[in-house]
Order: sequence, then structure tokens, then C-alpha cells
Amino acid sequence: MNALFIQNIGQLVTVDPARMTADNPLGMIENGAIRFENGTIAWVGSAIEINRVDYPNSQWMDAHGRVLLPGLIDSHTHTIFAGDRANEFEMRLQGKSYLEIAQAGGGILKTVQATRQATPEELSALTLQRLKRMLALGVTTVEVKSGYGLDFESELKCLRVLQALRAQAPVSLVPTYMGAHDIPPEYQGRTDAYVDQVCEVQIPVVAEQKLADFCDVFCEKGYFDVAQSRRILETARQHGLKLKLHAEEFCDLGGAKLAGELQATSADHLLHVSDDGIAALKAGGTVATLLPGTAFYLRIKEYAPALKLIAAGVPVALATDFNPGSCVIDNLQLIMALACLQMNMPPVEVIKAVTIHAAQALDLQHDRGSLTVGKRADAVLFDIHSYNELLYRVGSNLLTDVYVAGQHSSRQQLEAQLQPVT
Repeated sequence: MNALFIQNIGQLVTVDPARMTADNPLGMIENGAIRFENGTIAWVGSAIEINRVDYPNSQWMDAHGRVLLPGLIDSHTHTIFAGDRANEFEMRLQGKSYLEIAQAGGGILKTVQATRQATPEELSALTLQRLKRMLALGVTTVEVKSGYGLDFESELKCLRVLQALRAQAPVSLVPTYMGAHDIPPEYQGRTDAYVDQVCEVQIPVVAEQKLADFCDVFCEKGYFDVAQSRRILETARQHGLKLKLHAEEFCDLGGAKLAGELQATSADHLLHVSDDGIAALKAGGTVATLLPGTAFYLRIKEYAPALKLIAAGVPVALATDFNPGSCVIDNLQLIMALACLQMNMPPVEVIKAVTIHAAQALDLQHDRGSLTVGKRADAVLFDIHSYNELLYRVGSNLLTDVYVAGQHSSRQQLEAQLQPVT
């Protein structure tokens, strides 16, 4: 039996709903201990309850009073791509908008060209290194979207790379099909024709070959309108894919209401979500995944209304939106700090947003997102005395140890495997 006890945990932050109270909103155990067996959590409680002689064959680790949290979950990324768009950074500093850069030949379509030209081996190597960097920052589960292929063969190429990486990546990988990320150059001015191709050709094959868990659409002015988004998502659901939606990033187009109506698993961005949109998300049981790194990176003054969503009873998740253009940030810890500093989210809500609510945004809340007996043994140990310090120490990676399905790696081991930034 592969058993491990971690003891002397200063704060064992379980984020277990069964342990949460008004006075203990994160279900925290002072001087805690936890036991992993065969990749799952077997026991959680106070260290004083343990008698070591009862577990003669267990491995023991001393946490030295540090803070243990569930493995962090990044529930919205665009991690598989080739090339870069570093020149666009200066264009933004000159005042060019996201849409102006796209109209000048930059944006998503520039990355599409590079991604189409890349071999599966190149894409795999690039993506694997990015995932390793995320793990070294405490992220144990990562959602990754396709969407930089935008033709049948290139989208399948990206999704097949992700499927292969599920078996070898050091993190747990959740693939999302996003052929409707932009209108390909071959279909400019013919968006409906491309929607036909997505619905009639791409989605059936993606579903049949089980290449993705979710389908996502960029529902935005200049990309896919509400009617086109509805058709794509309804087709995806008919083929067994779960639903996500990029909504209300640049204007209130009605994507949040669509997401709620379709009971999508999550609606993401939501900078311009209306009161009706918030009500629809609540009614549909849809998670609001907020991406403050994108507003920060694009220097947008208005952030998503996190507190309004929370007050309305909508579960709020946080994610990086890591991508090569509008948010080249792969550090979920930084996103957590931005959520506090730019959206006034309380630390308790931020911790939930990257654990249990992020798991819910991937329909994985029954398997991970809290330190609960029976769930996956994903956990991260930080050299801090209080979980508040994780938000307070902006820009400092205080991670010491990571457990993915019970497998331990120290931060030093993880960083030793990293190659130059790609």
C-alpha cells in the first residue's frame, strides 16, 4: 500500500464544504495532518488524533508548520500554440486596441499561422514546458483550449497533442475544443459558412474520437454572435460535449444569458455582464470564471464585477487565461493577487475561486478542489504561516512541495526540469 502522512501542518486549508462554517469559511484545521493512499485522500484531521504506531508502513513528512491547500486549478487557458506576438505589446503601449491590432494582421490569426505550421512534436514540447512552469507555481490541474488551428486538420492536431499529453504531463489536463475562437482567414466575411463547418465537420469528429471534454465559443462582437454561438453549443451538447462560453469581454452581447439558458458549466471573462446576465448564470448553475490578468494586461480600467456576482450567489472561479496575445501570464498566484487588489475579492473567496469553484468550472468538483476524503490527492504546501500571506506576498513563489495524485515533487525538483521560456 502506497501511504503517506503529512503532519505538523500549521494551517490545513481543506476548502471542504462539509467543514465550512461562518467562523471557519475555508474549513481550516490548525495543526492538521492528512493521509494519502494510492493517489487519493484517505484521512484528514488534527495531528493530535494520530498515533504513528497504528500506521507502521506509512511514509511520514513533516510540514514544519507550513500551509497546505488543495492543488490549485487553472480552469481557463490557451496553452497550446506556437510563435509569439511580442511586437503587439508595444502596439498596445501606443494605444492600439485589441480589435485594432487584429485588424492590422496581429491577434489570434497571427498565432494561427504559426500553430498551423508547427509539427505535433513541436507543439507537444512547447506545451509540456508551459505546463511544467504552471506546476512549479502550484497548479495541479489545467484546462487547455484548442483554437489556434481554426481548420479541421490543425484543430485535430492540437487536440491530439493534448490527448497524448494527458498521459505524460505532470499535471492533470482538461482539453477543450474551441474551433470557434475566431473566423479563419479562409472564411473572412463568411462566418455562417464557418459555423456550418464547425457544426457539421469538426464537432462530430472531435466528439467521436473523444478529443475534448468541453466545447467553447468566443461570443463577442466581430467574432461569433449569440445565434451562431447557440448553434455551435447546442451541436456540441448533442454530441456529448460539455459547454463553456467566452462572454461579455468587450461588450454586453448576451453571452451570459445564453450560457445560463444552456446551463453551461462556465461563462468566462464577464467584464460587461448585465444584471440579467448575472441572474441567468445563477438560474443556470453556471460558474463565472473571471480573468483579471487579461484586463490587467490589456490595461482595461473596468474589471469583472466579482463582488456583485458573489453577492448574487454565482460561484466565482479565477483563471489565468494564459495566451500569446492578450494575457501572457501563466502565474495563477499573480492572478489571485490581482483579484484581491483590482476586484476587491476577499482572500477567502480567492482561495475558493482557484480550488473548489475552479473544479466546479471543469465539472470536477466531486474529484478535486478540496482536501476531502475520497478525492484526488492533489495538494500544495507553501512556506507561509497563514493563507492570507499567499495573497499578501505579491510576486513571490513560496511553494515548497506539490502532490499530484499523491506523487510528491519539491519545488526545487520541478524548477530543475524547466527549460528556457517558450
